[in-house]
Amino acid sequence: MKSRVMFIDCKTGNLNGFGRIGRVTFSKSGATLYYKGQSFRKVRYGYKYNCCDIETGEHYWISGPKKQGGDRLYGTPGTPIDDDVRVEYWTTIRRQPERSKETHT
Repeated sequence: MKSRVMFIDCKTGNLNGFGRIGRVTFSKSGATLYYKGQSFRKVRYGYKYNCCDIETGEHYWISGPKKQGGDRLYGTPGTPIDDDVRVEYWTTIRRQPERSKETHT
């Protein structure tokens, strides 16, 4: 399956939800995304969300991380980065290899 480092942010309950940088894999069609045991279906409707958790129906915003940081739409900066993508995030996406030990944006 194809995978990519993405920003994953839960929008259920309020717009300032759980958010993190992690590796997302895609189904063959690309309509379903997978992250840490959760499955998400892309939606074409939605206010401030573009995916729904298939099992719970919770709303999520899942997108590519920004090269300049600031991935969160709302809330405080300092998004956690999953350890398995930390070095790739800082070296390839942000082009700041000197920060590759940092665990938050």
